[in-house]
Amino acid sequence: MKQDKQSPISAEHHEDSDESLQLFRQAVQDARPLTKKHVSHPKPKPKPIPLQFIRDEQQALRDSLSDGYIPGHELESGEELLYLREGQSPLVMSKLRRGHWVIQASIDLHGLVSDEARLYVADFLNQCKKRGLRCVRIVHGKGLGSKNREPVLKHKLRNWLIQRDEVLAYAQAKPHDGGSGAVIVLIRA
Repeated sequence: MKQDKQSPISAEHHEDSDESLQLFRQAVQDARPLTKKHVSHPKPKPKPIPLQFIRDEQQALRDSLSDGYIPGHELESGEELLYLREGQSPLVMSKLRRGHWVIQASIDLHGLVSDEARLYVADFLNQCKKRGLRCVRIVHGKGLGSKNREPVLKHKLRNWLIQRDEVLAYAQAKPHDGGSGAVIVLIRA
């Protein structure tokens, strides 16, 4: 059986919706449809490149190693590069010389002039520190191609490494790792 009579709740609801619809139509009567289907937002500006910060960082790297530094407590004898930071056990040096630690990274300074090599070494040590590397090799060469056939970078490298707090020790590489033309460096964990 069909009922024509609406319940009082639905009739009241229907009146509210008619009234709401009328109010809505009245509110939007002057509205016009958008002509564009696609709204484009301006592209965000790229982040600025901190050129001065980059220059400052490069200068700090250059300044972090000095050619004029003279260490007071070297272990070197003759031409062999040896260094153990104060407070470190002599066992550290013994293990380093015996090849106890695996060489995790290496750089070669052949063909670089002193200033380039200094910056390259500083950057390499920073990267090693960030990556958590403990033992690395730096090939400085034997100086056979330099003026007076002397190992210029070898002597400068000695001073550069001693100035870095993260360098705990270094020793001349074993013959199969470069011998007197390379140094193995132990970096603080």
